[in-house]
This record gives sequence, structure tokens and C-alpha cells, in this order.
Amino acid sequence: MSAMTDFTALTFDCYGTLIDWERGILAELRPWADAHGVAAGDEALLEAFGVTEADCERETPDRLYPAILANVLMRLGSRWSVHVSDREAEEFGRSVGRWPAFSDSPAALGYLKQHYKLVIISNVDRASFARSQQRLGVTFDRVITAEDVKSYKPSRRNFEYALEDIRRTLSVPPDKILHVAQSVFHDIVPAKSIGLHTMWINRRRGQGGWGATPAPSADGAAARPDFEVGSLEELAALHRRLVSPAG
Repeated sequence: MSAMTDFTALTFDCYGTLIDWERGILAELRPWADAHGVAAGDEALLEAFGVTEADCERETPDRLYPAILANVLMRLGSRWSVHVSDREAEEFGRSVGRWPAFSDSPAALGYLKQHYKLVIISNVDRASFARSQQRLGVTFDRVITAEDVKSYKPSRRNFEYALEDIRRTLSVPPDKILHVAQSVFHDIVPAKSIGLHTMWINRRRGQGGWGATPAPSADGAAARPDFEVGSLEELAALHRRLVSPAG
């Protein structure tokens, strides 16, 4: 197995990995559910969101992410027999910029920026990501969104598009790229399927369940990541150990 120091570029999923999307999603959905009498706990809301979001992305890959989110809320309303107004749906669609960064993301990214090219491969639009980037404190070398590719992960197209872009603009071949992500469903499985090395940021370690990401299929669950850590802070600490004299 390669060591982390063998790579020259890190590609990142953003939401769930760098941005605490489960906290951000619940900050929007919990008040909505309570206001409408939806009897669902936080985990049930997250799981319903994850499955519904993946369905919407697969069915309408040409829609920008705010429209995807608006449709998700409409479908969640239908699921629980709640009328969702256009205003509620549009406001949920605009919520991405309100989602907070994980507390360890800015410092870890700042450290990793000293050692790697940093690239985003995200299931959002450019305008939504620009608002999130302000919370992350670094400038990425490339930003590749679903808006650019006209499809959403877990489609392999997003990774194939990204690899070609990185080869052309940063002169980094695929074997020198490590993909870093929290979602096994959206990222680890398709990235492994095209031969990328992967680092799983297991943000839900110890919690059980899959939260706001769908569970991988039985075949997908067999796609083991090359590395696993529980946070970006742990990832940065791993790199420090490898480059220190003791490491």
C-alpha cells in the first residue's frame, strides 16, 4: 500500500467531509419538522434526507443543487403528508451557505496546503460552494462541482472529469492523487472503481448508521478505502508523523 506521503494532490469531497452538513441539515429540518408536527427523530430525518437527495440527483442531474434541495424538501413533505410552500422549498435550497465547517477543517486544510495541491470534487453548484469556501479558510487549486460535470456523485463521470481536469491543469497523474471523503456511497465506492486511492474520513465513527448518506450496496460495501481516519485533524496528524524524523 502507498503511504500518504506518496501523493502530490488531495481531492476532497466537501459536504460531510469539510463542512458539517448533518449539523447544517438538521438546523434546517428540525425546526421545519417540529413546526409541522413531523414525528421523526434526528437520525430518521437525516436518513430520509440522504435517500431522497440521492434519488433527486440521479433523476435530475442537470439541476443545480439549490433546486435539488428544494425538491428534496417537497418530497419529504409528501412523505410525512405536510404541505411545503414554494418559499420553504426555496429557502431550504439556499441553506448550503449556512452549513458550518467542522471545527478542525480550516487548520487541517491550511497545514495540508503546504504539502499538496488541494482540489474539491463536490455535489453542489459553484455559487453554493463559494459561500462554504469562506468558512474553510483556504484557496483550493481546483474546484470541480456537479454544475461543471452535469451529473452528481456517485456517478463515475464526476471522477473521470476531475482526473482529466487535474491532469490538464495541475499536471498530476491519477496515481499521485488521494481522494479524501466521508461518504462511502458517494465517493469511496466510485473513486475505487476507477482506480483512485482513497482516504475515508469516518466522521460518524462510533455512532452507527449512515446518517445523511445512503448505505452503500452490498457490492459497494466491499470497496475498502486505502486509509481510514476519524477527522481531518487526525489526517493532518498522520501526515505530521510520517514527515517527522520519528515518523
